[in-house]
Amino acid sequence: MSNKLSRVLKEIGPVDMEAMEEARNRQDELTKPRGSLGRLEDLAIKIAGIKGRMVQHFEHKVIVTMAADHGVVREGVALYPQEVTRQMVLNFLNGGAGINVLARFAGARVVVVDMGVIGGFEPHVGLVCKRIGPGTRDMTEGAAMTRRQAVNAIVAGVEVVEAEIGRGLDIVGTGDMGIGNTTASSAILAAVTGEAVQKVTGRGTGLADDQLVHKARMIKKALETNVPDPDDPIDILAKVGGFEIGGLAGVMLGAAAHHVPVVIDGFVSGAAALIATKLSPGLTDYLVAGHLSAESGHRTLLEYLGLDPLLTLEMRLGEGTGAALGIAIVEAAVRSMAEMATFAEAGVSTIENEGDC
Repeated sequence: MSNKLSRVLKEIGPVDMEAMEEARNRQDELTKPRGSLGRLEDLAIKIAGIKGRMVQHFEHKVIVTMAADHGVVREGVALYPQEVTRQMVLNFLNGGAGINVLARFAGARVVVVDMGVIGGFEPHVGLVCKRIGPGTRDMTEGAAMTRRQAVNAIVAGVEVVEAEIGRGLDIVGTGDMGIGNTTASSAILAAVTGEAVQKVTGRGTGLADDQLVHKARMIKKALETNVPDPDDPIDILAKVGGFEIGGLAGVMLGAAAHHVPVVIDGFVSGAAALIATKLSPGLTDYLVAGHLSAESGHRTLLEYLGLDPLLTLEMRLGEGTGAALGIAIVEAAVRSMAEMATFAEAGVSTIENEGDC
């Protein structure tokens, strides 16, 4: 493990319980029945714990969308050809993808990171280059990457989020792009949880039944070939993961070390969260699940992490789209707490005999 990664892991401390109690008390004083805003109240309290204070709004919102290719695509596990990864990154940079639209809606800037896209890119003002290699190797034939590459991918993610903190960052969402990355994510989930491959393998971009069976067979082969250690998250990432998955794990760890809340997207971001929380179990307190995706296995993944998704919209696009919507909801939560008047401020009577009908 690198010195930088070790340092970041040591810097992730518990959330601020006093700030959470202060936020909880304010929620109880606002002009509404206690608990009437449901999970919005819980979200605002959680954010106070992460930030160490009550938050009024988010000025600097960022979606980090990481992209990389996967060698396992050669085994026919994906519906789209591998070159779509690179083509979609160009679409991100031109502002024409789903994540661009929803990030604009949420008021967030999109940071696109090349973690290992085949073919690479010319320098672009909107692109961060953190290439670990030209895509991973075929994990059905051996480890997807070396252990050093796995560590480097995580550290690259830390560096990306730290650079954004330097520019101003109040909340971050995670997103992905990489043909074949649901295959790697399913393999990670099976390796971490011990769940049956068939249960955690989904259709990705829309596989037919026979293609889905083949995909599960290839994941099982990769796990049998590599035998990842369920107690060693870096070993799991190296053997059956992806460069962008490691990078997103680093984004989560780096954000938590600086008390920045993280809204994770769907299945692939969830796989990154599995790696990150294995490295730092307390990280879960810094994570918000933006949505429950339509990808098979995502519910199992979130249940393992102990996270309740904010939305269930049958989305499965990735890119950070669910994270963008989640950020909008989290901001609604903190604004509600900050801007709503208390009973005293509004001159509204409180319950005289709490508990009586």
